Amino acid sequence: MTAWRPASGPAAARRRAALLERVRGHFAATGALEVDTPALSAFANTDPALASFEVTAGDGRRLYLATSPESCMKRLLAAGYPDIFSIARVFRDAESGARHLPEFTLIEWYRLGHELDAIVADTVALVAACLEQPGLGAKLVRLDYADAFARYAGIDVFSAPADALADAAGADAELRRVLGPDRDAWLDLLLETRVVPALDPAAPTVLAHFPADKAALARLCPADPRVADRFELFLGGLELANGYVELTDPAEQRRRFDAELAWRAARGLPALPRDELLLAALDAGLPQCAGVALGAERLQMVYDATREITDVVTFGAHTDDG
Repeated sequence: MTAWRPASGPAAARRRAALLERVRGHFAATGALEVDTPALSAFANTDPALASFEVTAGDGRRLYLATSPESCMKRLLAAGYPDIFSIARVFRDAESGARHLPEFTLIEWYRLGHELDAIVADTVALVAACLEQPGLGAKLVRLDYADAFARYAGIDVFSAPADALADAAGADAELRRVLGPDRDAWLDLLLETRVVPALDPAAPTVLAHFPADKAALARLCPADPRVADRFELFLGGLELANGYVELTDPAEQRRRFDAELAWRAARGLPALPRDELLLAALDAGLPQCAGVALGAERLQMVYDATREITDVVTFGAHTDDG
């Protein structure tokens, strides 16, 4: 029986340790403070795209494993912290495969006063430092989300109905039945199957200004409310980072939380407690800032030139269950 063996050897572990040293070196040089955040919370992530693991405490309370340190980090910023970063273990249910694990390491950081261009540049600088490619930024390709979909999928993300998105995806009858009229799901599928495969894997590519209904916790773009000040960074055929200029309006954040909970209820999914502590922090005043979440394992996958996430971790998902 060999199930006890680690997924990768000490050479991969040494490269990971060195990569994380470069992460800390970048943030030390740029004035960010490293912080810790709890893995357990009384609040779950209500984003329909993410699934939280639920834990029952000894006293019967329902707790949730963090899908991201975002909420706690924003509370720190509202309490007066400077630029901050975290290297945190996070947990997302129903995520496994060649590029996904239900437990992984997230590098997340926040910069006070940064607008979209500044946080994109900061992200590319970190990735270049971690990959030991100082000239990486000179290769940066930047596209608006809508332009990328028009170019590579032939659709208008603002007006195309679900049927047109399904046609662009070449969907069969079964897939049309499963996704139905859910435009958001169709756009995600087209991003994965049409847009990302068309990007140059050797060039860091930023897709910016996601549609407003994909804003997540980003603010809407002041110049065009149809889109959000959100971006994703791709390299080596992988999504590495997801970032945005943060939403600071507590009323709008409440509305988005309620919309996500209504979406869940309409599909018969379990009710989740919305994050009242984050809302309280927004009420108190979150300073204008931008934040990014970057997967450490995926970053090492690019560095190690591998397509399998288990090549860069010591233990894969559920390797302890035999």
